[in-house]
Amino acid sequence: MTAEPDIFDIFIIGGGINGVGIARDAAGRGLCVGLAEMGDLASATSSASTKLFHGGLRYLDYFEFRLVREALHEREVLLRAMPHIAWPMRFVLPLSPEMRFDTETPASRLLARVMPWMRGRRPGWMIRLGLFLYDSMGGRHILPATRSLDLATDPAGRPLQARYRKAFEYSDVWVQDSRLVVLNARDAQLRGAQIVTRTRVVSARREGGIWVIRMTGHGGDRVVHARSLVNAAGPWGAQLIHDALGQNSRVRLRLVRGSHIVTRALFDHGKPYFLQGPDGRIIFAIPYEGDFTLIGTTDQDHSGDPSSATCTPEEQDYLCAFASRYFARPVTRDDIVWTYSGVRALYDDGAGSATAATRDYVLSLDDAGAPVLHVFGGKITTYRKLAQAALGRLAPFLPSMRGDWTAGVPLPGGDFPVDGVQVLRDDLLRAYPFVGVDWATRLIRSYGTEAAEMLNGADSMAVLGHDFGATLTEREVRWLLDHEFAQTAEDIVWRRSRLGLHMLPQQIAALQSWIEEQR
Repeated sequence: MTAEPDIFDIFIIGGGINGVGIARDAAGRGLCVGLAEMGDLASATSSASTKLFHGGLRYLDYFEFRLVREALHEREVLLRAMPHIAWPMRFVLPLSPEMRFDTETPASRLLARVMPWMRGRRPGWMIRLGLFLYDSMGGRHILPATRSLDLATDPAGRPLQARYRKAFEYSDVWVQDSRLVVLNARDAQLRGAQIVTRTRVVSARREGGIWVIRMTGHGGDRVVHARSLVNAAGPWGAQLIHDALGQNSRVRLRLVRGSHIVTRALFDHGKPYFLQGPDGRIIFAIPYEGDFTLIGTTDQDHSGDPSSATCTPEEQDYLCAFASRYFARPVTRDDIVWTYSGVRALYDDGAGSATAATRDYVLSLDDAGAPVLHVFGGKITTYRKLAQAALGRLAPFLPSMRGDWTAGVPLPGGDFPVDGVQVLRDDLLRAYPFVGVDWATRLIRSYGTEAAEMLNGADSMAVLGHDFGATLTEREVRWLLDHEFAQTAEDIVWRRSRLGLHMLPQQIAALQSWIEEQR
């Protein structure tokens, strides 16, 4: 580890996507950067998303045009920087006369005034208009435009009930959310940032014009100093302000729980569905990890400890019933193989429901002494722009800071063309034919150009060491322990990958035992 500096230029509390995004950007600007995360990287909200880089089609109903435009532009910027962990998908939006607006949206209220006879129905022409805006607002260059589908003849219609005859198909981008976090942290570290996990900040106080930060973790207690502080603690942000900083927050937060279910595969093609309900809400049904379908999300106000968030039986029933309105075979709780839930800390704009609360980010600067920047809200799609904006707010206090640089700069393993995954996979198979197509694809989709570095010198499966199951070998585990901040089996099978869906509990336990033996 790099020797600890006398003073950090910027110290970040929180190892979710906002925190590591700021750390990477700041390190690349020549700043001395530190970051502390109380758990594992992406151990909370940032690994519990719907895993999309998207503009947010439904946000058009709320007239959040700036947010949508910024997010749409970012889709392709991010896609170019990480084509191993993000890739385009074509979403199928079936049309139904039952589709309704959420009555709280500005679009619904406008339509009620000018076309009262619609009685809240969402007409097909308005959906097409929204998709036209979606295609046009973000400077689309890579992703194909919207088109119409005849569900009677298109394979996407086969899993659906026969009453769905037409659909629109549009583009968005899938991303492996927890790997996005880890690769940002790794790149920040490669650029000089100091990243510590499983380390809790217990206090941060201004003393003599700088921040004195006290932390505790597995390595014991530590004290560091910083010229500026960033609170990127997500749903723990308000608690951090009160407990660690000893201040009263002036910003109101709204904690919103989003829950997902993972079922056995509901369809055998690669296109996800965008489904609209009679209550005005939407969910996605997305092909997931080869053998499964990911369905979500809910939006529920959350109280209590964010780490206690779970997908409740009521949320499971809601998602099953919602999906069953569309699929020919009803979805039941017996189909569920896994659930997950995360809590987002959204800026409380006074919206009447969790669904209506803004997803835009808010940066609150307190410069009554050494500066502290509080980060609230935001979408995974706009994390890079949020980081730029955050550093722009801190720039007056850090005169040595260099300018913006992250647009188009690849994350580790992402230095290849957007359409280059198959070429990389085929190259890997020629060099390591014992791996097989599915395994090689997984490695490229996780590590990109670094997959070959990980396998370097191996001429057989045996050389890769212990086989933990589901193609996870000792060689890969050592890479994750050495390069990606992993410390436990849970880190590896549920955040550095999703191999936990394919492994038996006793295999995961054996992996944990092996890790403990290496210490």
